[in-house]
Amino acid sequence: MSTETTSSSGKFAPKNPVQLNPPKDDPISLEQLSKCDGTAENPCYVAIKGQIFDVTGNKAYTEGGYKVFAGKDASRALAKSSLKPEDCVPEWEDLPETEQKTLNDWITFFSKRYNIVGTVEGAQNMG
Repeated sequence: MSTETTSSSGKFAPKNPVQLNPPKDDPISLEQLSKCDGTAENPCYVAIKGQIFDVTGNKAYTEGGYKVFAGKDASRALAKSSLKPEDCVPEWEDLPETEQKTLNDWITFFSKRYNIVGTVEGAQNMG
């Protein structure tokens, strides 16, 4: 009989340890966030439930399939596992519980890999 247990702190842990800075809660406007898309020397930010993560350096967000999330609060798209631009919006509260769980899993995933650089100014979706 195995005595192995699964630790929730190990869930979604990166393969290589990441040294993260303390989270910031500086307000960042939606206009400023939209400029942080990884183009023209700009950083690349993705917001989830109002928390803004710095994904600069991960080419998937600047050149790859996840570029659709860059410079946006992509909460709904992440919850729905969607790469459709029209789903890259902050509203998620009306989604089914299974998709809300997926969204929370994405927050855990991002929190273990990327620095939190601020919050979306006036965000109403942080629940």
